[in-house]
Amino acid sequence: MEQDREQGSGIREQGAGSREQGPATGDPYSASSIQHPISNLQSPPSDLDSFQQRIGYSFRDPALLLRALTHSSYVNEHPEEEASDNQRLEFLGDAVVDFIAGAWVFRRYPDFDEGQMTRLRAALVRTEMLARLARQAGIGEALRVGRGEEDAGGRERDANLCDAFEALVGALYLDGGLAAAETFVESLIGPVAEATLAAETYWDAKSRLQEWSQAELGATPRYRIVAEEGPDHAKTFVAEVLLVKKVAGQGCGPSKQAAEQSAAQAAWKALLEQESAAHQAPASAAWGLNCKSTNGEG
Repeated sequence: MEQDREQGSGIREQGAGSREQGPATGDPYSASSIQHPISNLQSPPSDLDSFQQRIGYSFRDPALLLRALTHSSYVNEHPEEEASDNQRLEFLGDAVVDFIAGAWVFRRYPDFDEGQMTRLRAALVRTEMLARLARQAGIGEALRVGRGEEDAGGRERDANLCDAFEALVGALYLDGGLAAAETFVESLIGPVAEATLAAETYWDAKSRLQEWSQAELGATPRYRIVAEEGPDHAKTFVAEVLLVKKVAGQGCGPSKQAAEQSAAQAAWKALLEQESAAHQAPASAAWGLNCKSTNGEG
């Protein structure tokens, strides 16, 4: 989902309940965990078998996996199958991913304060990052999409991959409890978190720009979408960020959120260039020299 992810506090109790429904003995990640597949679904096709081997988990209820990997475009083009898309599972998985990422950061970095934990969690669960993790897990290849969506490149679109990743986590949660979902998510975010911290990219551009702007200018950055280009299924958004009624940066992206991040990154890059040229930290007076006026808009 392309929205700020600050939810997930109620998942622990739900997860405990789901875990009680799992196998009484044995590892939920073992092939022997498939004991009672639902009666109205045939054995999953070989590609789903391969996918389960890739993610290291065998579903007791294969229908959950099939639904997690079904985009709404496939349902629309195949009404005869009476299939369900992955949107409800995505809703559940969004909250589960938030909780798992937050709990993992809390345990892994005991010296981090709240602000550091919040920024790192936000970096780990943003759309682009979850799409990247989906690619690592091979979700794009297994995703069921309609022909039109396929032709438009929907199998590789970040939004679709992010949604499918969250749906898969939701399916894992329902099928194997919180432990199954945690094992899958944590195996992917661990290496990513370390690389993110090493590159100091966990502090996203919007957060960094806002802190500087409030400290130096006494103002909060404003964002606006100034253009939308392309067809509905593959739009590109253009955003501007304004500091004290002046455009400080412009950027584009496949979503409004991504475009705003791109604009913030452009503004921050300009500030760093000014800092380098002046051999001092960006100051409000120096900043104003490189910003074009927006005719007094606030």
